[in-house]
Amino acid sequence: MTKRVLLVNKFYYPRGGDCVVVLNTETLLRENGVETAVFAMKYPENLDSRYQDSFAEEVSFGGGIGNQLRAMKRTLGMGDVCRRFEAVLDDFKPDVVHLHNIHSYLSPVVGKLAHKRGIRVVWTLHDYKLLCPRYDCLLDGKPCEKCFSGAKFNVLSHRCMKGSLPASAVAWLEALKWNRGQLERNTDVFLCPSEFMASKMKQGGFDSAKVKVLNNFLDPVKLQQYQTIDKTAPRGDYYCYVGRLSQEKGVADLLEVASHLPYHLKVAGGGPLEAELRDRYGSCSNIEFLGMIDAAGVTRVLTGARLSVMPSQCYDNNPLSVVESLCAGTPVAGARIGGIPELIDSQSGVVFKPFDREALASAVTESMEKEWNHAEIARKALERFSPQTHLQVLLNDIYHF
Repeated sequence: MTKRVLLVNKFYYPRGGDCVVVLNTETLLRENGVETAVFAMKYPENLDSRYQDSFAEEVSFGGGIGNQLRAMKRTLGMGDVCRRFEAVLDDFKPDVVHLHNIHSYLSPVVGKLAHKRGIRVVWTLHDYKLLCPRYDCLLDGKPCEKCFSGAKFNVLSHRCMKGSLPASAVAWLEALKWNRGQLERNTDVFLCPSEFMASKMKQGGFDSAKVKVLNNFLDPVKLQQYQTIDKTAPRGDYYCYVGRLSQEKGVADLLEVASHLPYHLKVAGGGPLEAELRDRYGSCSNIEFLGMIDAAGVTRVLTGARLSVMPSQCYDNNPLSVVESLCAGTPVAGARIGGIPELIDSQSGVVFKPFDREALASAVTESMEKEWNHAEIARKALERFSPQTHLQVLLNDIYHF
């Protein structure tokens, strides 16, 4: 009998990393004989889907008080989401409900409803929301674990949500409603894309038997691109940063360091710091801003680089830019924070102390002067992050098919 998996995510279009993972997982399962369906929130940009008419109504935390009250009710699992989700369960009859990014716009109530029916519930964690009401474990630009012990009131006292007391109060109420005990009862597996995240879940008191690790995989189209690249071709005389231009990514420190190094840096991406960084470093002859580039452009930049840099100052989980760089055979100089170090070994890059410009400069210099085996870096990464490697673990060890 064909197995059925219901994928649940707040949006159903390639909006961000969580959405891309959902879409890639859906395709991977279907291509390997698993019947799939999706439940999400109604949204104008959603892709067409079998149950789109049964999706939860759109809510927004912006606008008037009416919108905000409806959104707050949704975070607590109230409103139409229960009725609509149960209608999908009644019709599709899944063997597994696979949750992804569901807080706020859908609510963990969907896991509770599936669990009540005896359906296996798997939850892939894309951020630290179950530990940190703000979700990114940042306070004043530095990693923070004050809420890990269960004392979620810190989100109120520090006004962690955009500096707003009302927004922080909603996050606090949501954390109280969907506390660790409630979430553990309703979830069979918490699936973490990194060992680091798994360790933090256990640190936060979650049952270690329910916490599993499975790296994200590279989607088949990108995988094929990297497989066909000549890894022995000469590299360009540059290193690169590919990602969001924001404070927590450490990119401001990277550019300050780069401005004093004798190597050419290509910066691909956009974000809140873009204008400021262009203004400050745009005249530097050894720094080149590429702006937002498409997937093919990312591939070209990574495969031509001698090195890529991930200078994060936050608990990055399983950053795609590191995965793609390795699949391109390009070594990575990565900050020793979050899940970054477990992606890199001595044959594929170097790690350095975060928030330390001297350490960053040394890591870049060491890596740019070293000879790397690009073909071997790519071979190992393409095997580790392949869809089939991911699928085998997902079906056998996680879904129990």
